Amino acid sequence: MKDRIIQILTNSRKSISASEIMNIINNNYRVEDLKLLLNDLNELCKEGIVYQNKNDNYLLFENSHLLKGYIEINASGSGFLLQDNEDVYIPYKYLNNSNDGDYVVVELIKSRGLKREGKVIRILKRSLGSSLAEVNLLNGKINLKLLDEKYNNYSLEIEDNNLSLVEGMIVKVEIVKELSKKDFLVKIVNIIGHKNSPDIDTLKICSEFNIETEFNDKVLEEVKSIPNSIDENDIKNRVDLRDKVIFTIDGADTKDIDDAVSIEKLDNGNYKLGVHIADVSYYVKEGSELKSTAFNRGNSVYLADRVIPMLPVELSNGICSLNELSDRFAFSCMMEINNEGEIVSYDIFKSIIRSKKKMTYDNVNKLFDGDIPESYEGFKNDLLLMKDLYEILESSSQRKGKLDFISDEIKLKVDENGEVLEVCKYETGIGQKLIENFMIAANTTVGTHIYNMALPFVYRVHGLPEAEKLRSFVSYVSLLGYKLTGKSNFENIKPIELQNIMKQLEDKKEYKYLNNKLLRCMQKAEYSPYNIGHFGLALDNYSHFTSPIRRFSDLMVHYFLNEYLVNNNYNKDFIDNWNNRLPFICEHISKTERTAEDCEREVNDMKIAEYMEGHIGEVYKATIDGCLSKGFFVVTDNLISGLVSLDTLSKFYIYNEELNAYLNKKGKICYRAGDTVMVKCIGASKEKRQVDFTIYEGDKDGNS
Repeated sequence: MKDRIIQILTNSRKSISASEIMNIINNNYRVEDLKLLLNDLNELCKEGIVYQNKNDNYLLFENSHLLKGYIEINASGSGFLLQDNEDVYIPYKYLNNSNDGDYVVVELIKSRGLKREGKVIRILKRSLGSSLAEVNLLNGKINLKLLDEKYNNYSLEIEDNNLSLVEGMIVKVEIVKELSKKDFLVKIVNIIGHKNSPDIDTLKICSEFNIETEFNDKVLEEVKSIPNSIDENDIKNRVDLRDKVIFTIDGADTKDIDDAVSIEKLDNGNYKLGVHIADVSYYVKEGSELKSTAFNRGNSVYLADRVIPMLPVELSNGICSLNELSDRFAFSCMMEINNEGEIVSYDIFKSIIRSKKKMTYDNVNKLFDGDIPESYEGFKNDLLLMKDLYEILESSSQRKGKLDFISDEIKLKVDENGEVLEVCKYETGIGQKLIENFMIAANTTVGTHIYNMALPFVYRVHGLPEAEKLRSFVSYVSLLGYKLTGKSNFENIKPIELQNIMKQLEDKKEYKYLNNKLLRCMQKAEYSPYNIGHFGLALDNYSHFTSPIRRFSDLMVHYFLNEYLVNNNYNKDFIDNWNNRLPFICEHISKTERTAEDCEREVNDMKIAEYMEGHIGEVYKATIDGCLSKGFFVVTDNLISGLVSLDTLSKFYIYNEELNAYLNKKGKICYRAGDTVMVKCIGASKEKRQVDFTIYEGDKDGNS
């Protein structure tokens, strides 16, 4: 009967009563029929499919004024209803006993533009996920305490346990059943480590994000069968480039080397750029446990104190890595590029290479500055030729409308125990930009080649920014007193038009803040079988081909290149199969990428907070990065983020949401997003992963 109810409510333009629904189904119904209908209606309401209003009438939930979704509760106790467009803020008093991760129904109580606030009116499904807990032994009995402060008063009862546990162990538990409102039956699914282990904080965060830090026995067994040198029998099927001047340029501590480059100047004045990528697909076969594990992980995770690789180190740092003076199998993309930065011809093929040198960004940048490092002299001409080509490619990208957002990357220098010694900005020189441009050229070439063949493929796509967010941004800029010329209709904005907006703001004192604010208007790049282009790079066809050691997306691209270009496989069943599978695969690897980014950010926050615990009382120059009613966020010059609570300030200020600023009693703007201020660190907690600042009163007269 449920399907019939949904059909009736779908066809109804208004809410209707149970008796009206019953009359449509059968106007000669009995009392027993009505009871069955009411039971089904009650179940549909519990499932969040149907909504019962205060008049006891029914309508489809999607036609009601309510929202539903998962709730995320933060350390302060308040929460957010997670939505595709804009999350809804839920104050603590309106949580209605909902827990983090619960699937709930929310009624909006405030809505102005994109700023929405609501209250939970029904819990559709309790979160029965996993959590971390500490083992305590009380009178010989195991007691578990959840680490999350929000659940300090929860009681856990352990299901049958055959693990050997000791005091202080951190374990992962999975909630099996809700016994009462704050009493749960749980099972222990994994031992994370002991709370006094030096790396336990990082391991806890990895566990929170379900990131596996070890490989299973099947994977390790497969690795044993993989040779640590190349198979001579396969060389005849490859182009031998071992006599060519090919080298790698990476960070000094990089061990998993995906890419190598080569350069020639042709007689016609064009450049011949070679991008040579590790042929990981040769070793990670279809149907293997290695491939299954790589897919599940989706990508390597680069944390402050370690790398959690997508593939075991025997491959990622060994036979697949393009190590210096080692013969390696590769996929090569050779491109002829003219002086306008256009790729006029190309070839993509399997090769065998031997990197002549493992170069570092720092040393390459020194060479470009005129200080030639020892052992780099023999490569000077090739590097200078690459620099010329980089400048041509960069100029071409800018003409197309490539967007260059300011993206300050934090570099944490840690010791052997993972303790942070210094927090600083990661400096990007010509060496880094050169490699980035060369990889973009190869990724574009591969993406364009397969797109023109109209075959199943994995694209790296970046959609248009949301028009409403752009309009809001321009409105805010006008409030600052700046007038922008050019595009006024943002529905189908082109990259070059957004680039023009950014250029008009370059000389403004708030430029860095405005640049970041505009960045937040952008969609996130993701993987997709449907090629919509890459807005940020201003490219029509783009793929990820250049990092198969650390990204499953790139490994998939290599599999397709093998089938199409090497095996000439255009079988209809093969194509139909991949057309069906790719949407799921792309969704999965887009999700694992976001998970890795979130984990990396949380580990950074934890490590920085731990570092700042030893710097309480120190003063920093900072920029206001965002304002809330309770206080404002700041970012120091060495990229440490923290909150300045209004409660810590000596004067009274009024928060103005529209201006993103704080005003004094006379209405004068005293603090505004983008302003430079001096702040003093007054607190830090690695457990909460947060740093607290206040305005440095010794400099208060200079800040406005």
